[in-house]
This record gives sequence, C-alpha cells and structure tokens, in this order.
Amino acid sequence: MDPAASASPSFDACVQGSSFQPLNPEDVRAYLYKAADFIMDYYTSVESMPVLPDVKPGYLRDELRASPPEHSAPFDVTMKELRTSVVRGMTHWASPSFFAFFPSTNSAAAITGELIASAMNTVGFTWQAAPAATEMEVLVLDWLAQLLRLPTSFMNRTSVGRGTGGGVILGTTSEAMLVTLVAARDAALRRIASNGMSYITRLTVYATDQTHSTFFKACRLAGFDPANLRSIPTGPETDYGLDPAKLLEIMQVDFDAGLVPTACICPEFRHHIDGVERVDSISMSPHKWLLTCLDCTCLWVRDTNRLTDALETNPEYLKNDATESGEVIDLKDMQIGVGRRFRGLKLWMVMRTYGTAKLQQHIRSDVAMAKAFEDLVRADDRFEIVVPRNFALVCFRIRARGTMTEEATDEVNRVLINRLNISRKAYLAHTVVGNRFVLRFAVGSSLQEDRHVRSAWELIKKTTAKIIDGEEIVQ
Repeated sequence: MDPAASASPSFDACVQGSSFQPLNPEDVRAYLYKAADFIMDYYTSVESMPVLPDVKPGYLRDELRASPPEHSAPFDVTMKELRTSVVRGMTHWASPSFFAFFPSTNSAAAITGELIASAMNTVGFTWQAAPAATEMEVLVLDWLAQLLRLPTSFMNRTSVGRGTGGGVILGTTSEAMLVTLVAARDAALRRIASNGMSYITRLTVYATDQTHSTFFKACRLAGFDPANLRSIPTGPETDYGLDPAKLLEIMQVDFDAGLVPTACICPEFRHHIDGVERVDSISMSPHKWLLTCLDCTCLWVRDTNRLTDALETNPEYLKNDATESGEVIDLKDMQIGVGRRFRGLKLWMVMRTYGTAKLQQHIRSDVAMAKAFEDLVRADDRFEIVVPRNFALVCFRIRARGTMTEEATDEVNRVLINRLNISRKAYLAHTVVGNRFVLRFAVGSSLQEDRHVRSAWELIKKTTAKIIDGEEIVQ
C-alpha cells in the first residue's frame, strides 16, 4: 500500500468533516424571520431617524474591523452590527423627509418579489436558461406598455403574434442610454455603408443642455467623438425644454458639413410623448415612481433587431433549440452583459398585487402633494418657481432682493440648502438652471404624506427667515 495514499484523508472523511450548510432549511427560516422583523422595525422607525447620517469617512472600517473575520459568528451578532453600525450610517431614501434627487419608491409586493427572485437566484441570459423569467419579463413589459398607451410597434407580443419591437428590463436609465446609443451608432454606420468603425468620427449626437450628464458619459463609452456631441441650448421661453427649430438648425449645419446625425433622448411620461410612434426607443424607471425597488428600468424599442444586431453574442455553450427556432427572445442580446437577474418578478408582483387603479392613485397623490408645495412657494414672495412643475418635482429658490446680484442670490440659496441638510430634518438636492442655483424638491417617497411636505415647508420658511433676518445675504 502506498504510504502517501494512506496518509491522505478519505473522501468519506472529508465529506463527514464538512458540516457547513449555507442553505440549511432551519437557518434560512430563522434568518428570514429575523430579517422580516428588521425590515418592519426599520419602516416603522425611519420617520424618526435623521434623514442624513452624522458619520465620518472610514467610520465603518473602524467599527467593523479592517480584516475579514476568520471564524463564524451567530447570526444575531451580524444583525446587531447591522443595527448599530450600518443603519446609523445610512442616508435614508425611505424617509418621508427625503426630497432629494428622485423618489426611490418601494412596496411590500416589490420587497417580496426581490426576496423570492434572490432566493431562486436564476441567471436568465437565454430563454432556455430560465423560461419563466424571460416570459415574465416579456409579459410585464407588455402590460406596462399598455398602461402607457405605447403603440403596438413597441410590444413584444400583439394580438397577431410576436411583433418586431419589444422591451427589456435593465438596471438603470444609464444602461438604457448606452445600449440604444450603441444600436443607433451601428445603424448609422450601416446607413453610410461603413463596414467598420472608421467612419465613427462622422457620427453626431444631440441632446439639450438639461439632459442628464450620464447621457454624455454613455456617448463616450459608445465611442462617439466628444467634438461631435451637440448640446442644444434651452431657456425660460420653452420652460427649458427642447426647441425643435434650434435642433433642426444645428443638425442641418452638421449635415452640410458631412457629419451624420445619429440619436436623441425621448421623454418618459405619456402626455409628453405625443408622436412616440415616430421614435426608436423609450425608457422609464419603475424604481423611481412605480413602487418597485431598485434596480428596474424598462426599455422599449420599435425594432429589436437594431439592439440584437449590435449586442448579440452566440457562444457555443449557449446554443440551444429554442433560440435556433426563432420563436423566443434571448434577453442577453438586448443588454450590455450576459448574466441577468430576475427583475421582472418584482415588477409583476407590484402590478398584479396593486392593479392599475392603486398605482394611478399613488402617482396622483404625489402630484397633488407637489402641487400643494408649489402653491405654498408661489404664495411666499421671498421665493420664486424657476421652472413650472409638471409632475412631482418643484424647482424653486429664494428670489433676488433689492440690489442683490445673481452671485449673491446664488450664495444665499447655497446657504439655505446647506442649513436644511445639516439639520438632518429634511434632505433636498440642487441643480443649476439657466446659470442660476436652484433647489429641487422631489415628492414621492413611499411613506410621504401631506404632513411631511408641510413640515418641510415650515422648516424651509424658518431657515430662510433666520438667514434673511441675520443679514447673511451679500448685497
């Protein structure tokens, strides 16, 4: 007998000595019950927490050790550290005092859907890899397309069968921008009979000066020459929206110079998208306003072939009969990566559980609260509305007083938002519109009620009074 072999542990001994079971049924049940209790406690207490944390960079490393633990610990220890260290360092997007950036909505149905999808842990890159995940995504996107009254050309399935258009659920709007830009780029190159990327320096992209900065980042990632990114100026005469005449004028100049106009960004909401049947793509993010937790961005395209031609991969290990039949869609070919999560489940659970009427009620309530806030701002002559409110976002500022310069007015508004956020009683964000510093008040947190909006307004008024009465405005 080989001495070396006899010194080695047997297979049975190795198996018997390995008692770690990460999905032990009793552990799963116990951990989830504790997690459910934590979530319930969090949502019932988040209103009383400071919306912004009072922590310093590096605090978590100091509290939770700089090196990974070598030995296991009871799950209760993990949960205790979560409560004592992690929660106090959170900016609470769920807080009803959160009015910054955009609403990050959530719901019981969405949380449950996310939990179940995570437990199933499916990787739905092809139809065959996860038929229900693909079918669910196709179904829920068609449901939402009907609610938005999109043309049938954007549907995955129509009354006569599979359509030429369709949709995909991505992580964020930034991803939707990138994949549609790549598709537009390749389609434009084919239009000018280019077999490669040598003509990409002729491609030109257009967006307004109010377009989100991630659009220009996506343009760079898609390979567009920064010199060919056109920012169309806007102004108060169009409420800082796109002026079609300016766009046409700039595009004509580019066309005359031998450049090739490629792509534009589309609005998100239905009554702003008259003529949507003439666009190539449209996206919206249910994680912002449709009670579906991050991340969930829906992208519809009129011609799925434009996306798949630009993004398709067909490695041998993913080839299968269902794909070859042409009867199914492999959603991996409509996104940047290959692997993908079961995002469609939580959106389906939200729409199936609450129905159209309750979702509409939620949106109308947010719009009504934003309108009430706008009315309060307009009634106070210390403030001005910079851009007329359309939905649930109010852009306002302290107006110039007496001989105040624009620079001084900007500075007093900076002081105001800093005071508000430092108080940790409310959290607002800012932007610059028409070279003016502006406060953004975004209504829509899932826990927000009218009383939270009015409380924030009282805080804004009192803080403004202290600034003005304290003569902190530079004349």
